Amino acid sequence: MKVFDEARATAVGRLCEAIVPGSSRVRPVVYVDAVVAAMPGPQRDAFLASVDALAEAASKGSEGLRPVALTPEFLMVRALCVEAFYSDFVAPDGSGPSAYEEIGFNASPLAARVKKDWSYLGVVG
Repeated sequence: MKVFDEARATAVGRLCEAIVPGSSRVRPVVYVDAVVAAMPGPQRDAFLASVDALAEAASKGSEGLRPVALTPEFLMVRALCVEAFYSDFVAPDGSGPSAYEEIGFNASPLAARVKKDWSYLGVVG
């Protein structure tokens, strides 16, 4: 992790799984951490504060997030959790299948030829 300590990594992992069920298999927390690391300081601080504000609710799963679902903190975190999965990211230590494989997007011969390069995020694997 570049930015998240263990507690925040756990909270973001729980948030991603609650927001996009099944996404933990691709380790979206790796993607979110890399994106947050590239944010300007004020935005990074706002994201970290959002994670901190949602950590307790995230520990209760999707039902725990229901009361905070319309807060700015949740909406900020949700955007990156969804992006982490549906951008077709799979961390080097993720098991997959990827989102594109799950929804059948790779069934197209042209789409199947696309090879993702996540090195711009500092994620190599």
